[in-house]
Amino acid sequence: MITVHHLNNSRSQRVLWMLEELGVPYEIKRYERDPKTMLAPASLKKVHPLGKSPVITDGELTVAESGAIVDYLAHTYGKEALLPETGTQRWLDYTYWLHYAEGSLMPPLVMRLVFEKVKTSPMPFFVKPVAKGISDKANQIFIGPQIKNHLDFIEAHLANKTWFLGDDLSAADVQMSFPLEASVARGIVGDDRPNIRSFVKRMHARPAYQQALAKGGKYDFA
Repeated sequence: MITVHHLNNSRSQRVLWMLEELGVPYEIKRYERDPKTMLAPASLKKVHPLGKSPVITDGELTVAESGAIVDYLAHTYGKEALLPETGTQRWLDYTYWLHYAEGSLMPPLVMRLVFEKVKTSPMPFFVKPVAKGISDKANQIFIGPQIKNHLDFIEAHLANKTWFLGDDLSAADVQMSFPLEASVARGIVGDDRPNIRSFVKRMHARPAYQQALAKGGKYDFA
């Protein structure tokens, strides 16, 4: 039996979606973020030394990192479902998007979140204008243009496509779900990017996604 070590409001929600799409039985062990720091609890370190989610255990195996988990589930339980044939162009595209989600798209989104947090963090009143100025400048000069470049790229890719590889859902779509729905939820993706918004709507409409959401609990990005 697969156990998903599930942290609320985290990337592990897409692991639940993947399992629901595959129809694989699993159980959930829940962990709650610290309400002050929003970090994962120390108890997750008993599962993996970094103490981060998502992590799954499958028998004696422990698999961490969402991309590795999604890929493992696709190869182990997916058969032809959600996984393109090895050696084809679709397989290369699948591999690209699987790694792109966390390797290229998430870093500037995380940087944006961190710099926005800096502006609202407690600090002496005379420091706040300086911190706000640095944060705004970083977003304006570097982070914002990086995010725009990535979102323009994705928006163009999804033109005339239902999913990232074409007409059929794949594990790459599951992996890409978190950064895109987070971008929509935070207002980073607006009406000027209808292809991304349509992708997120299609994703949310899938029965397997809704079942995963019901089992996973409160999720701010849905």
